[in-house]
Amino acid sequence: MTNDTKKVDMPIYLDYNATTPVDSNVADIMDLYLRRYFGNPSSGHIYGVHAHEAVELARSNLASLIRAQSDEIIFTSCATEANNLAICGSARAMRHIGRHIITSAVEHPSVVQPFLRLRDEGWDVTILPVDKFGRIDSAELSSAIRDDTVLVSIMHSNNEVGTIQPIEEISEITRRHGILLHTDASQSIGKVEVSVESLGVDLLTIAGHKFYASKGVGALYVRRGVLMEPVLVGAGHENGIRPGTENVPGIAGIGEAARIASKLVKKESLQLRQLRDELYSKLLEAIPGLALNGHPKYRLPNTLSLSFPQIKGKELLDYTKESIAASVGSACHEEDGAISGVLGAMGLSKKEALGTVRLSIGRFTTKEEIAHAAEAIIAAWRELSKTQILC
Repeated sequence: MTNDTKKVDMPIYLDYNATTPVDSNVADIMDLYLRRYFGNPSSGHIYGVHAHEAVELARSNLASLIRAQSDEIIFTSCATEANNLAICGSARAMRHIGRHIITSAVEHPSVVQPFLRLRDEGWDVTILPVDKFGRIDSAELSSAIRDDTVLVSIMHSNNEVGTIQPIEEISEITRRHGILLHTDASQSIGKVEVSVESLGVDLLTIAGHKFYASKGVGALYVRRGVLMEPVLVGAGHENGIRPGTENVPGIAGIGEAARIASKLVKKESLQLRQLRDELYSKLLEAIPGLALNGHPKYRLPNTLSLSFPQIKGKELLDYTKESIAASVGSACHEEDGAISGVLGAMGLSKKEALGTVRLSIGRFTTKEEIAHAAEAIIAAWRELSKTQILC
């Protein structure tokens, strides 16, 4: 490819919940550890020392972001691995105490599937329903707890509709019963303030690529004293919980992303909410019957899940693909064409679910992009609704 290749105009990116672009400062840090300080952090020479220092600085930055201690941060390859480690690792470590575990009906597949695997291994699994906003009822959770319950896993915020769960209330219940609480905070980190002290959780999952670090790196907060059985076996990396040579560039990057988020999260949260509400207001004014999915108050500041009347969400996105890049729901199962399990659990009809589009904004979204995106979506809906009726 030559330097004079014409730059291709890209559509407005409205899919930050699927992944975020890598912040330029993060990319610079990663490049340093890809090219110059490329040593194995377990090596005793100067190359290894630099790599080890980068890993520990990142651990400290990430711990500061969530109000944890550095030795409570375990680096993983992604949030999926962190969720598997949190759920299977803690449950198996407590198999002698009890074999009942609890989760919700709106969890990410990387939480659901470990629960199903444990069920196949002999654990009893309770899946709690949610209300029309996608929130669980703390009283129902309390009623579901048994003498042999050892773990509850409820996500902090939902990746599709943005609903934030009452984790503080839940942790009061689990602590009272001496039960471990895990929360998948992949979508929350960098968008809202997250404190493990305030939440009262024992385990918390983090995904680098959801807050401007790279794909291929994640982390798990493990409160001091929590017993864990490794899911992978090998050498004694990460306190013996997660073996494997550390992804130093990725870890250095997530550490820098955490440092930036610590400084910007309050300001960005407000800015995101303002832009999101501006987009919603423009769409609501022009599209009669447009419905918001998720809690109107307890919701991520960047997320809009909308059910469009008379059309399919996928057709809307196909029509506007030159203008905007968004999704109908979770990117993890975008291609299968099935109705979202999250929307189904919330009680949406087939018509409402098929008409849903998720619009998620982020750090680099501008006011001008919001205006252009709204125009494109409104024009597309008006054109498609003339000729198509969703059955």
